[in-house]
Amino acid sequence: MQPRRPIRSFVLRAGRLTAAQQRALEELWPKYGVNATDEPLALDALFQRTAPRCLEIGFGTGDVIASLAEANPAIDYLGIEVHRSGVGRLLLRAERAHLANLRVICRDAVEVLTRAIAACALDEVLIFFPDPWQKTRHHKRRLINSDFVALLAAKLRLGGRLRLATDWRPYAEQMLCVCNAEATLESLSEDRSFVARPDFRPPTRFERRGERLGHMVWDLAYKKRAAACCGAPPKSDVASRNN
Repeated sequence: MQPRRPIRSFVLRAGRLTAAQQRALEELWPKYGVNATDEPLALDALFQRTAPRCLEIGFGTGDVIASLAEANPAIDYLGIEVHRSGVGRLLLRAERAHLANLRVICRDAVEVLTRAIAACALDEVLIFFPDPWQKTRHHKRRLINSDFVALLAAKLRLGGRLRLATDWRPYAEQMLCVCNAEATLESLSEDRSFVARPDFRPPTRFERRGERLGHMVWDLAYKKRAAACCGAPPKSDVASRNN
């Protein structure tokens, strides 16, 4: 009997690539792309230096991660996205901005976190506006669940940050419940609730669309508890940006 296929948090759509995006995938992937395997990535070798590391999961069109990489050259950024059009768009922007501190993976984030990222390897993880899967029968597809949050926490260094945002209130409440229940994470909110939108996060396309529709946005922020981590404290650049 074949093993049951895991439930995916996404559906791959055969969206049309522009000529520029197709060219980017063909010509720029060797420079910025990472073909993650089932072995942990050697991040120092990948970026050719030792630096703070930030991972964005589901970067969409790449506006957030590209803006952060441009504004923070001392921080290394790794983005994961399954949709090739978004990957192509980010590659084009990375090339225009000559970003040496950005790498991209086109693969399921759960697989990458499970197999290709070592424990305590990240200083920050960003997940902004994941698919809320609004219908009740689709809730099982939501990315943020207890198992995945525990996996994320295991990849963060001592004091490393996890930041999330959504414009779907029921999903925000689920995120809050799941993250507050994770013993290795400590909320950055005094009342263990939502936090103010961080100044460093540029508004995403989905956020701007939601604002036009009158949607509110809920941000969450956590840090890795000291007693739970095997690595060193987060490096100063990420820590100072997040304060």
